[in-house]
Amino acid sequence: MALECAWCNGNGKDCCKAQDSHTIFVFGSNLAGIHGAGAALYAFKNKGAIYGRGEGFQGQSYALPTKDYYIRTLPLTAIEQNVGSFIRCAQDYMPGGIVRHGLTFAVTKIGCGLAGYTEDQIKPLFKNAPENCILPPGWRE
Repeated sequence: MALECAWCNGNGKDCCKAQDSHTIFVFGSNLAGIHGAGAALYAFKNKGAIYGRGEGFQGQSYALPTKDYYIRTLPLTAIEQNVGSFIRCAQDYMPGGIVRHGLTFAVTKIGCGLAGYTEDQIKPLFKNAPENCILPPGWRE
């Protein structure tokens, strides 16, 4: 089965906003940049993710590391630091932020698939996400 949209899991809902040029698809990655499965593979095939780059902006996507260079799951403290870096980046792209044009970031359930964490473990890491971040349903509560 082809992965249509890693954010809404192809459920046919009108939730994936990552189709316009001002929306960045945020996916969980490994530091080696091997985008071989899940949302990372979707980003590689559809959103300009670059093979070999495991972190930051890539095309119309943003790689947020949840695994290390050896494809081992990072500890939550390391993922929390990576999320913090992402949030600071997203804040810069808010309308009126440091960067002159606004961007929206469609955040997938990073860390909740191949990395093996639960939503209850990852969701609190995004508590300070700015309003230009579209979080998975239930993550902004």
